[in-house]
Amino acid sequence: MSRLPIINGKMVINALQKIDFQLVRQKGSHIRMKHEDGRIVTIPVHSSKNLGKGLLRKIIRDAELTVDEFISLL
Repeated sequence: MSRLPIINGKMVINALQKIDFQLVRQKGSHIRMKHEDGRIVTIPVHSSKNLGKGLLRKIIRDAELTVDEFISLL
């Protein structure tokens, strides 16, 4: 299993868009993305803050990806 990278919310959004997640809505600093098969992911986008390891792991799990699959999208 690969180590999780240290990344911010914008990088997560770019990675998920590569696998057809679409921006559904934004409320404040949180962006909700949805895949056509029904998967929904909420990503916090704060200006210069990196995502915590636990939160990043939760986002990857919600997107139904493995860590290695997610890293290959970056």
